[in-house]
Amino acid sequence: MQKTPTIRDVAREAKVSVAVVSRVLNDGTGPVAPDTRSRVLHVIEELGYQPRAAARELQSGDTTTVGLVLADLTNPFFARLADRVVWEARARGTQVLLSTTQEDPLVEAEALDTLIGRGVAAVIATPTSENVEKWQRLRRRGIHVVFVDRSIEELPDIDVVSLNNAASAQIATEHLIGLGHTRIAFLSGPTRTSTGHSRIAGFRTAMAEAELPVDERLVHAIPFRGEAGSDAVGALLALDDAPTALVVGNTAQAHNALRRLHQASVAIPRDLSVIVFDDSPWTELVSPPLSVIRQPIEMLAMHSMDLVLARIRGTITDTVRRVRLDADFIERSSTAPRDPS
Repeated sequence: MQKTPTIRDVAREAKVSVAVVSRVLNDGTGPVAPDTRSRVLHVIEELGYQPRAAARELQSGDTTTVGLVLADLTNPFFARLADRVVWEARARGTQVLLSTTQEDPLVEAEALDTLIGRGVAAVIATPTSENVEKWQRLRRRGIHVVFVDRSIEELPDIDVVSLNNAASAQIATEHLIGLGHTRIAFLSGPTRTSTGHSRIAGFRTAMAEAELPVDERLVHAIPFRGEAGSDAVGALLALDDAPTALVVGNTAQAHNALRRLHQASVAIPRDLSVIVFDDSPWTELVSPPLSVIRQPIEMLAMHSMDLVLARIRGTITDTVRRVRLDADFIERSSTAPRDPS
């Protein structure tokens, strides 16, 4: 990781004293010539220097502020994650500034610029998988970053707290294989996201280990927003040899997929066994109750907050941390042995 610039670095590059830089940063504390002020501000931007608001807060006893950037609060998973992160933060005397990107890289970029301007000490985020330079800019400015749920391949030096997605998808698929299903469909998020890529990989691993072929028409990597879940299920049902089992690995599209099954009068599990990610409050209330991969939201929030505060306080300064949590498979009534007929 690149060394974080200090106020002395700014003073050296601008050819002024540290006291002059301090007066520029704290307007009204002393006179600074306009040309000098302009030169100092240019160097501050060029070096990516940011006064360590976090350090000042910790020394003064004030509250540390952490930015929370999540993908989509209409997704129950992220709504519950946000609630839990805020709970964990308050328990530690920390404030949270919440932003949602709506899965849009442009909105994400604007949110990151805003958080830089607000002087947050750190950011916990579910990235869109883009804006690599923006994330690097945060790091250069001394803002700690922890990715939660997802990661970005081009940023291997950022801490990550995530679900063991490949293993979870493999467990769900193996359960269906154990019930005699061989034509299993899988809906994931976009493969450009780490979750989408890993869950499809876990599905393929389970099929390969059972020596079952994968019909590519049964694998759909779909957007998190919109009606893609309904469209994908419609395409599956239109096949002459439709699947007998389905794993919905795209949490945001689970309700759209199930609505389409209901509209098509598909009987679950008689016609189609179904497993979904994640365990939302409604998954146990529908008929039949759904078998689910229950994601450990409380642990995702707790580890993310612990890790980011440890980085802020300097209690851990060593190599990147990767915390990977296991999910629980909860079997209910939406899966059943394949009907040979």
